[in-house]
Amino acid sequence: MALFENYEGRMPQIQPILDKYGFKDFDEVKAFNNAKGVDAYKIVESTQPICFENAKWAYELGAAIAMKEGVKTAAEAARCIGVGLQAFCIPGSVADQRQATWARACWRRRPSASPSWPATSPSPPPRAPSRSR
Repeated sequence: MALFENYEGRMPQIQPILDKYGFKDFDEVKAFNNAKGVDAYKIVESTQPICFENAKWAYELGAAIAMKEGVKTAAEAARCIGVGLQAFCIPGSVADQRQATWARACWRRRPSASPSWPATSPSPPPRAPSRSR
């Protein structure tokens, strides 16, 4: 039974990524993540219950890549998760044509690559009015 929509059509672009990170299949990806205490599939499912199966598996793959790479920051994890997401894009689709810079950066291991959008930081919390005595 296929794990996600268009399994046979997506596997040609997913398999090289599985191979690169030493995974034979998604059973190994899931076992690796679970052994590290991460269940990305359930996290995605609980965050967005109506999401497609391929989204859950894409994040599962991205999480495994991040842990294999030993990333230390959220930005590094996002890049690796992007590789997992990009792997699930159907060749020639709009999503595939919009390949995220951060996904390509992690896949090619080019440390000089940067996101194509500026980083933003949250505004500081509002200050309470001061009281004069």
